[in-house]
Amino acid sequence: MMGTGTHGGNKHSNQTKLGLDGLADLFRAAYDQGVFVWDAADQYGSHPNVKAALKSVPRDKVTILTKSNSETAADMKADIDRFRSEMGTDYIDILLMHKMMDADWNVKLRPVMDVISEAQAKGIVRSHGTSCHTLAALKTAAVEPWVEIDLARINPAQVAMDAPPDVVSGVLKQMKQNGKGVIGMKILGQGALRQKADECLQFALSLDSVDCMTIGSESRAEMEDLLRKFPAASTRG
Repeated sequence: MMGTGTHGGNKHSNQTKLGLDGLADLFRAAYDQGVFVWDAADQYGSHPNVKAALKSVPRDKVTILTKSNSETAADMKADIDRFRSEMGTDYIDILLMHKMMDADWNVKLRPVMDVISEAQAKGIVRSHGTSCHTLAALKTAAVEPWVEIDLARINPAQVAMDAPPDVVSGVLKQMKQNGKGVIGMKILGQGALRQKADECLQFALSLDSVDCMTIGSESRAEMEDLLRKFPAASTRG
């Protein structure tokens, strides 16, 4: 999965600093290499880059994930419409509530969840879930029936993570047992572990609970180097 959120915040990230066409070209290069899932977010400011890339990539050939920080039903309704306009698409493949922190997020944000479910019923959103930034929030996501997909921080060095790797992987195993899809993030510790990419990839790929992972490459060369490492790092048959 092509990530766009390295050091992301306030509508910027290391990827969006590449410029509108720079990141769009990276999306297209990823597509050419068989990376068909693009990970965007309102917080990263990467929606316009998705739109630019879709000018030369068939919409139905890619899966687009994005995230919203909205905490009210009205704001989420507005976000869904705005996001689709910004990305130039009629539908969002995966919409996540971004950066869950509280253990009771599923109580506090139920009206927001209901808006997303309504959008799913209309075909505007195809799947939904959360990204979690605390262990308590992650544990809630593991058992909350509404969550179809979770974006979870996992790497072998506990960099930018919610708990030790063995603890997090235990919760992710529970998620999988409950039928949820799990996407790993912070695989390279938000870039801090780039020099240990082989070890990090091997660790992530050894976890049966992780279905796929998002990594924010910052150049075509880096992306292609990471892709070359996957076969040797994989322990799966």
